Amino acid sequence: MKKSVEEDVFIPLYPKSTVEDKSSVRSKFQARRFWSAVKLLSNVVLWDGIIQEDKVRDLGLSKLLNRYLLLNILNTPLGPDNIEKCNKVVACLPERWFQDLKGGSTLPELQNFSKHLLQ
Repeated sequence: MKKSVEEDVFIPLYPKSTVEDKSSVRSKFQARRFWSAVKLLSNVVLWDGIIQEDKVRDLGLSKLLNRYLLLNILNTPLGPDNIEKCNKVVACLPERWFQDLKGGSTLPELQNFSKHLLQ
């Protein structure tokens, strides 16, 4: 899994003006790469409870979400596409990770994603 996250994930960052045209080749390629990375995130977190939680969180959140997915989300104009991307990422996260948190707090690895959601 670590090798896949570190070597196989590639989501190009194009200027917003380039990806706003959903029919452009660049926009379609970026979207395919983003959704492939989301699928990898969902597969990584499926290992929660089987391998050490800190390893799953490091791969899924620190490396995959914060290094690749969040950059793409922040580069996506606010609107339905951005909301859909955020919803799919949130759907991947195990509820168990949030059970012991106090109200208004989140996991340290999710601080930047939380700030984006609050906007």
